[in-house]
Amino acid sequence: MNTGLHAALAAGTLIVPTLLVGTWVGSAKERLAEAEATPDPNAAVATAAASDVGYCTPELKKVLRRVLQSCGLSGASGGRGCQPVDAKSVVGGDDKAHDPKAKGGKKAGSVSGDDFNTLFLPLKERAGIIQFDKASAELDVNDTALLDRLFADQKGASYFFVVARSSPDGSVEANRALSEARGHAALDHLRQAFPDPKLDEEVGLLWLGEEYAQLDEEFCKWQRSGASDTCQPEDLNRSAFVAWIDCTL
Repeated sequence: MNTGLHAALAAGTLIVPTLLVGTWVGSAKERLAEAEATPDPNAAVATAAASDVGYCTPELKKVLRRVLQSCGLSGASGGRGCQPVDAKSVVGGDDKAHDPKAKGGKKAGSVSGDDFNTLFLPLKERAGIIQFDKASAELDVNDTALLDRLFADQKGASYFFVVARSSPDGSVEANRALSEARGHAALDHLRQAFPDPKLDEEVGLLWLGEEYAQLDEEFCKWQRSGASDTCQPEDLNRSAFVAWIDCTL
C-alpha cells in the first residue's frame, strides 16, 4: 500500500510541472503572436533620411547643385564626370557671371581653387583623401580600406563625391587623364565592393588634374590613406577626395 501511494505521489510531481510548462509555453506563443500582430507604436525604427547639417551653407549647396547639374551623376551620364576645364564654370555661377569683360582680372561669379577647397573644409570628419603613388591610378589595400569605410558610413546622405586630382608633374594633358583615371578607379572599386543598382545614381565624379583646387598642408589633418611621411603638397594632390554630402538640395 505504501509502495502504491509513493508511486502515485511521484507521478503527480512529474505531471504537475509538465502541465505548468505546457501552459507557460502556450501563453508565451499567444503573447508573441499578439505582439507581432500589433507592434509597439513607440518602438524605434531605423530609417535613412537625408540630413541637412550645419556645414550645408548656401555657398556649399550652390557648388554641389552646379556639380550635379553640370557634371551629372554617374548613372545619368555614363560616368562622364567633369573635367578640369569645366571646374571653374561649375562652381562659378550662371553664364552671365562669366563675362570675360568683368573687372579685376577674375570672371565675375567665379570661385578660385582655394575658395573651392575652403567650402569643403567643414567636411573634415566625413571625408577622406585617397592617396595614389606617383603616375599611378591603382588603389592599394590602404586606399580601399579607407574608401570602403567612408562609403559604408552613409548616414542617410544622398550623394557621394569623388574629386580626383594630380600633382603638377608631367604635362597638363597627362595629368588630366591621370586624375580622371583615379576618379574612375574609386568608382570601379565601389561598384565591385558595394553591388547596388542605385550606386551610380549616388556617386558623382569631378576630376581636376593639376589645374584647379590644389590641396595644401592643411589637408594633412584629414583622414588619409597615405603614410605619415607622405604629406607634402605633391603627395596630397596625387589623390581623390571622397565624401558623403549630408545636404538636402
